[in-house]
Amino acid sequence: MGALKVTVDPEKCIGAGQCVLRAPRIFDQREDGIVILLDDSPAPELHAAAHKAADLCPSQAITIEEST
Repeated sequence: MGALKVTVDPEKCIGAGQCVLRAPRIFDQREDGIVILLDDSPAPELHAAAHKAADLCPSQAITIEEST
């Protein structure tokens, strides 16, 4: 399994919170609801949650790059 690189675009974030609900060890929210990235290189056991959070993001503010 390769390394994962997670990035977020706070300008796109609408504060839906799906990322925090799906991957709370990777994402959090500011008081105004905008995403905060806690871990840009999550451990392998968190990869599925990171991908699911990106899939669930209604504003597509989360980008995931995977290297082998």
